[in-house]
Amino acid sequence: MNVHKLSFCGIRGFFDPSMLDIQVFKQKPVNLKNSGWGNTPSNSLVRLMYNAKKYLNYEPPIHMISSEANTKSSDKSLEAMRHFSEQYAKRTGTYFCSEPSVTAVVIEGLAKHKDELGSPLCPCRHYEDKEAEVHATYWNCPCVPMRERKECHCMLFLTPDNEFAGDKQEISLETIKEVRDSMG
Repeated sequence: MNVHKLSFCGIRGFFDPSMLDIQVFKQKPVNLKNSGWGNTPSNSLVRLMYNAKKYLNYEPPIHMISSEANTKSSDKSLEAMRHFSEQYAKRTGTYFCSEPSVTAVVIEGLAKHKDELGSPLCPCRHYEDKEAEVHATYWNCPCVPMRERKECHCMLFLTPDNEFAGDKQEISLETIKEVRDSMG
């Protein structure tokens, strides 16, 4: 049997590729800030979170453990980024993740960067110098990979053939704020 050991935010499990043999036990949350993926999960972590919900009926909490975790975006920037995200998804024929908390966390991250840096710098990457990255514009949302190849590292804008794509191109401000408030 080919079994993979995976861990993410409160769950640790052993999953076989067919997802038929699962053993799970709870553990303390991991610090995403130190994991190399910034404040939001990468595709592999989102895949684990998605599978935990789908196969285990367990929704692991999304924890943002960093000095930035306690700051929230302004309502003005949050609404601007929500509106931008919805319009861009519709214009490009892409969809939000089937797990709304992923979409909410990314939009909150974009809004925080808009407040702090003046631009919606991709919140899913680690930067040595955020201001320099804003001026370079490569990772300002929508980033160059998204504009050129419809590849969104954050999983905010997903093509219909992506296994994590939902059927929604809209998300309510209330949903985003609920997820943001649940992160502490």
